[in-house]
Amino acid sequence: MNKSVALAQTTINICREEMAKRIVGQQEMIDGLLAALIAGGHILLEGVPGLAKTLAVKSLAQIIGLEFKRIQFTPDLLPADLTGTLIWEQAKGSFSVRRGPIFANVILADEINRAPAKMQSALLEAMEERQVTIGETSYPLPDPFFVLATENPIEHEGTYALPEAELDRFLLKLLVTYPTPEQELAIVARSPSLASGSVDKREPLSPVLDKKTIAMLRGTVDLIHLDEKIAEYIVSIVTATRPVSTRTSSAGAQAENIARTAEGLYRYVSFGASPRASIALHRCARIFALFSGREFVSPEDVKAAAYPVLRHRIVLSYEAEADGLDADAVISRILSHVPVP
Repeated sequence: MNKSVALAQTTINICREEMAKRIVGQQEMIDGLLAALIAGGHILLEGVPGLAKTLAVKSLAQIIGLEFKRIQFTPDLLPADLTGTLIWEQAKGSFSVRRGPIFANVILADEINRAPAKMQSALLEAMEERQVTIGETSYPLPDPFFVLATENPIEHEGTYALPEAELDRFLLKLLVTYPTPEQELAIVARSPSLASGSVDKREPLSPVLDKKTIAMLRGTVDLIHLDEKIAEYIVSIVTATRPVSTRTSSAGAQAENIARTAEGLYRYVSFGASPRASIALHRCARIFALFSGREFVSPEDVKAAAYPVLRHRIVLSYEAEADGLDADAVISRILSHVPVP
């Protein structure tokens, strides 16, 4: 094994071990968090309350050792509460900039779907351009800059659906599921005492990542070989998510062959994934290969990355909802019908 790949995998395993001191199970979520951090993307975490979404983000911030800010999204929150604003200073006779909490390395946007569209759109420039405009001046955000947003899928009253433009800015969407009974027993055993004045005796986490280490991991990902046939496989998967009316003519022939094989597939999809999804899948497949300690990308890496990369980028039709199909079910059908190289 290449020395760089071996060192990167050792570092990733150390990160997993540190996260496991706080989080029981949830390996897919932990790997997804680490993958997005290495890729330089943002994450949307979806799960019912009490599944340690916030704890996972806080734990990740601790092992990174960088500045962390938590923002609780509510219906009355204003964009200036996030980005900052201009303050008039009487003594100086001029305006000064008061920066908001978004000027941190790791941002937890808790319950992002509880804020209205004006507040959600304030994140768009920050997530894509890595800068914030206050007044007439744009200010760069710190590097690395990492947004982790959580949302509750079971409550709809008092929530606002995220616009497609914002959803597409998230590299991955991770679904946080219930633990197994054995894992829940371990969670109960680890839980801190609720006695008055008690101290949290959980083992502290070590900052095992810094800017230099993150840069090393990103450089190692670039060394992972991705064959041209695998790249074509990635594009075929993303193209296959697009209904006939939204496919380009150059990719139409191959997509039509898949459509004929997958009878009735496209009636479940209103809009498919954009080329940004192909870029994300290309990047994450390499990272998943690195997680497995391999120097090349396999079709299994692509399939594993396809779910978190595509599930928030596919707009399902009413027929899918009527038939009880979610995005993952549609992605499974697509993967089963796209030829594997």
